[in-house]
Amino acid sequence: MLNHISTADILVFFFYFILVSCYGYFVYRRKRNETNSSSHSFFLAEGSLTWWAIGASIIASNISAEQFIGMSGDGFFAGIAVAVYEWVGAAALIIVAVFFMPVYIKNKIFTMPQFLQNRYNSGVALVMSIFWLFLYVFINLTAILYLGAIAINSLLGGEYFHWVMVGLAIFGAIIALGGMRVVGYTDVIQVGVLVVGGLAITYLSLTIVSQKFGFGTNALTGFNLLLKDSPDHFHLIFKKPAAGASTETITKYLILPGFAMYVSGQWISNLNYWGCNQYITQRALGANITTARTGILFASMLKILMPVIVMLPGIVAFVLYKHGHLPELGKGGKDGAYSAILSFLPSGLKGLSLAVLTAAIVASLAGKVNSIATIFTLDVYKNYLNKNTSERRMVWVGRAAIVVSLLISILFTWTDVLGISSAGGYTFVQKYSSFVSPGVLATFLLGMFWKRTTAEAAIIGILTGFAASVFFNQFAVQVFGPETLLYSAFHNASGQYEIPFFISLSWSFLITLAVMVVVSLKGKMINAKAIVIESSMFKLKPSSVMLIAVILVLLSAIYIRFW
Repeated sequence: MLNHISTADILVFFFYFILVSCYGYFVYRRKRNETNSSSHSFFLAEGSLTWWAIGASIIASNISAEQFIGMSGDGFFAGIAVAVYEWVGAAALIIVAVFFMPVYIKNKIFTMPQFLQNRYNSGVALVMSIFWLFLYVFINLTAILYLGAIAINSLLGGEYFHWVMVGLAIFGAIIALGGMRVVGYTDVIQVGVLVVGGLAITYLSLTIVSQKFGFGTNALTGFNLLLKDSPDHFHLIFKKPAAGASTETITKYLILPGFAMYVSGQWISNLNYWGCNQYITQRALGANITTARTGILFASMLKILMPVIVMLPGIVAFVLYKHGHLPELGKGGKDGAYSAILSFLPSGLKGLSLAVLTAAIVASLAGKVNSIATIFTLDVYKNYLNKNTSERRMVWVGRAAIVVSLLISILFTWTDVLGISSAGGYTFVQKYSSFVSPGVLATFLLGMFWKRTTAEAAIIGILTGFAASVFFNQFAVQVFGPETLLYSAFHNASGQYEIPFFISLSWSFLITLAVMVVVSLKGKMINAKAIVIESSMFKLKPSSVMLIAVILVLLSAIYIRFW
């Protein structure tokens, strides 16, 4: 029964649903009436997205169930330190906007495998296409669907998990089947709902804290009470656990290993995600450099705000649980923190929270399956399965790829075959993505900025990065022991030795980089497919400089306050 949802909640939600659907149909009809209906129009929107649509779409696609549920859950467990993903991400977006996008746009790159093919060869592109397709389908899509279904099912009373999963998949498919332009412009509405609704929910959750402590309904008072009651949840850095440290302290460090993760691990993860990821870059690849750069910097600004929306409610849930107001969280289910907070909301606002969650999940689903369709159609189907295919057929192949990828994801999340719930949603995505990111980032960085890098080095680097990640995550302790110059391993909650995965990520990347350099030194001084770099490519307009300055000032203020 929908015992948690009132008629007012249903009306609010359906208003959101109708608004997004009607606007998406309007954009789709307008696109159909234009003369150019090529595959590039379907997959890339052919430069029709404005800077604000690019920025909003990047954030709408990025913030999903893994943030609302997983990051809020880690906020419940570890506190503000988990916001490092968002705030380092904001800084990484600056690097992407200034240095990565000019390379892509100058060389008319539309997909990440295309860059690898142009810079290296078709073999490198095919290997990475397969890597990305598996990662997107089996890690990202499954996590979005599973965590999203958990959150919304909880709001609906806990009896509709599989129905919710199927419903989310259908809603996401409907938007994605309209093409990138529909995805991009509906994301503007989605991110508006996400930001406005998310801030409203955070504000109300802080007033609940104030009320529960007997200080009335004052959000600022509620926030100050959080700072006073749980100061350990407001530090951005965890110290290395001392001998005899508790399991909880060790687990926090394994997830977020103090200052060490800032040296390289976080940067590797973020630069790979924001700069070498079809799912993100696709929004900007069809635009000119000014529009693309402004859109990405706008996304960086929004990124700074995201922890307030997706992480702070987790800390609120921790404080309320600590004082006996959310006993259901005592069963160890940190991923239920965000949903638990929503149970306090009055009639009508639960409908808003349902719309916020749905907007985040559906936008991510639509963006992800569009990227899957783009890579499969342009880089696999057209290059290897049907080289003489027509533009119209490619669009339909892309649509088929959207449907098939969602069906596969539903199959694997139906009974949580991959163990998303036991790993914790946010950690699941970050950890398993890190198996691919060292090789990918090294291949892109050296391919862009070192003319000597060879195709052989790229293939070996991609495989080395994967192998090194597996080694450090699974076998290093058995071979070298728990304490070495490279790492310190700790007993995890299961009693097994584990190396913090950001430390593993760092060493995997550095080893990959070294191997690629050594292999490339055997080749010519300048590779025939080297990228031509000109200083003018990186020249910034005053408006971009101003945006970057504002972002850096805001990030500096945050770190000075909460270090």
